[in-house]
Amino acid sequence: MLNEFAKTVLVIVAALFPIINPPATALVVLSMLPHIGDADRTELARRICINSFVILLASLSIGAYVLSFFGISIPVLRVAGGLVVAMAGWGLLQAPDDDDGAEAAPKPRSGATLRAKAFYPLTLPITVGPGAIAVAIALGTGSPRHGLQPVHLAGVGVGLLILCASIYVCVRFAGHLERLLGAVGTRVAMRLFAFIIFCIGVQILWLGLSELIASIQLSIK
Repeated sequence: MLNEFAKTVLVIVAALFPIINPPATALVVLSMLPHIGDADRTELARRICINSFVILLASLSIGAYVLSFFGISIPVLRVAGGLVVAMAGWGLLQAPDDDDGAEAAPKPRSGATLRAKAFYPLTLPITVGPGAIAVAIALGTGSPRHGLQPVHLAGVGVGLLILCASIYVCVRFAGHLERLLGAVGTRVAMRLFAFIIFCIGVQILWLGLSELIASIQLSIK
């Protein structure tokens, strides 16, 4: 039983951690919201952590059924998600730099604004994007050799908690990196990661398009 539990936890973490990549996610969040205070960043990290857990759990448990109900395929999910991610990156690339005096103090933001940003775009699709959702759905559709048991459900829960805890820690302490980089370094990092976000979106979009094109070619043959 303990062996099955450990195996389930390792499968969940090993499959999703490289795709979510919490340290890179924290840098992306830093580039999108570089001047918020520690209290706001703590609240933001908590909300992203909770949102990520709910989305991943839903993808593992009912994701395949939801996509099937609406007639949505994984390639279409990747195309739509890639478009959203690419648009977010392009918007960051085109955003004007802050005034020179604006970097020193955190900008006050309303709780409603932070709550909205915590879900979109910071949780979906930046933290838990189409790739992570697709992998979670694939994991959810696979059944253990001896059938689903409570130990597997416990392993899934612990695996998701480990992932979300790593997301929380990385996002919560991203502000320390901001202070380390300084004003100029933060602006440079913002532009760099905006370009990376745009490239990630284009890559996800192309992956979905290539799968759709391949399926069309197979249907023609």
